[in-house]
Amino acid sequence: MKKIKSETKKEIGKWLMDIAKYVLTAAIVMSFLGEFGQKWLFYGVGLVIVALCFFLGLNIFNNDKSN
Repeated sequence: MKKIKSETKKEIGKWLMDIAKYVLTAAIVMSFLGEFGQKWLFYGVGLVIVALCFFLGLNIFNNDKSN
């Protein structure tokens, strides 16, 4: 049972880091393709989401490895 929880935490950590990469990629692509009014709001929200997902995923992934 503990092994299942460990594998699940590891997968959630990887998933969150992947989400961070996808949001960052979407922001870069949108900056080239899209014309939108409030660029700094878009970039600010994107940066917060990327940072939150990346560090949360990294924290879960590293805590799982140390156990």
